[in-house]
Amino acid sequence: MSEKGHKRPRLSNKLLAVVSALVLGGGGVAVVAGNANAGQDGNRTGDRAAQVVATIDCPDVGDRLTAVPDQARTEVDESLAQLDVQVADAYRRLAAGEAGGDALLGELRVQREGTISRMSDAIARSAARPEELKSLSGCEMKQASAQDDAAADPAAAAAAGPADAGAARSIGGKGGPARSDFVDITRIRPNVRAPGASAGASTGSFSSQCGRNENGHFNPDNVIVAPGVSNGAHHMHDYVGNKSTDAFSTNDSLAKAGTTCGNGDLSSYYWPVLRLRDGKAEKDAKAPGGGQDANVGTILRPKQVTITFKGSPVGKVKAMPRFLRIITGDAKAFANGNANANASWSCTGFENRQLKDKYPVCPKGSDVVRTFTFQSCWDGRNTDSANHRTHVAFPDKSGRCPKGFSAIPQLVQRITYGVAPGARFAVDSFPEQLHKPVTDHDDFINVMPDRLMATAVGCINGGRTCR
Repeated sequence: MSEKGHKRPRLSNKLLAVVSALVLGGGGVAVVAGNANAGQDGNRTGDRAAQVVATIDCPDVGDRLTAVPDQARTEVDESLAQLDVQVADAYRRLAAGEAGGDALLGELRVQREGTISRMSDAIARSAARPEELKSLSGCEMKQASAQDDAAADPAAAAAAGPADAGAARSIGGKGGPARSDFVDITRIRPNVRAPGASAGASTGSFSSQCGRNENGHFNPDNVIVAPGVSNGAHHMHDYVGNKSTDAFSTNDSLAKAGTTCGNGDLSSYYWPVLRLRDGKAEKDAKAPGGGQDANVGTILRPKQVTITFKGSPVGKVKAMPRFLRIITGDAKAFANGNANANASWSCTGFENRQLKDKYPVCPKGSDVVRTFTFQSCWDGRNTDSANHRTHVAFPDKSGRCPKGFSAIPQLVQRITYGVAPGARFAVDSFPEQLHKPVTDHDDFINVMPDRLMATAVGCINGGRTCR
């Protein structure tokens, strides 16, 4: 996790007003700072208050865990989920104007200290106490651009150009991403560079055809990060593949379930839903993971979901172990920083231009694209790790795995959505993460039967394209 450097601005009471902005369950606290001396000459034309949103930024305790004894795993998972609940509840109180910043942070620190202490006690019964966790109880306020309305600023909209102006009119208002979170994809220069394949590269591919969640498999659980905890994600997930995946799934239950994949692939593929911020009440408008967690608007069904496993540019790949778990991206990247962020947003026809921390404004006839390129280096021993990251890794720029890691098939998942040019949309997120595009992420549990995995590896290493 990146080191925090956020500081609260030093503004006098005369210059600061706090406006509660809880609209349709979302938003944040709009902190409007204006120049108290502006307009003293009687001319306020052009005087415009700057707006920011305050949210809560807490150290990610789960990301700091490098080892958890099996005996303590359940208690630790429950404690980590409780930390997320505490932050989400504190954010709701902040957004609703129920508590001031300093008092709220003080209460939150006390709650987190107790939970972290219980977590440390659980670990200490079987291993050394993780003393370093003590320093992670304190949180702070973080600020971001407010959900401004460029429709009220025709000069800004005109300066933005036609595509940006359309987005500006529709993404303004409270409860969703800021105008500054969107960018016209046609203004981005090509930025995708792939390493060239060496003589021994594995150039084939293997695809699973798993549909686009036509069966309506949604829940706000995350069995990888918060097993046994309902609403452990605090945002809604789309699922394809394994039909049974929820917070209470086990390896045995996943292996016995049905699948939406046509080749018998029982793997679980899931990601946060994308919503139109259209003010309409979705079925989950009053439910956990939906409106209760500031995720509102119409859930968009993907136009297409492609699931492809690719090879290594420098050598052959070995089979993934069954029940390997991989998370790519960071659901808390807005607070944590970009160390684990792996969002890739683009538009059809422009996929040589990928955005990490912006939503794309696509031209007419072009669809919004989310691409998830997963870690493809495995430590050869573990199907998961304490922080759900250190058992897998990305290859370097040349395509080579770190020392001690071996290349496995690289999952690349591509999801497209039909979104009208300028339509306001956002990815579901933890409420305090403000639906920022950088928080996009994807989860995968390999439940392929061993024979199917062997087929995939054979296709990839043999240079064949298999579907």
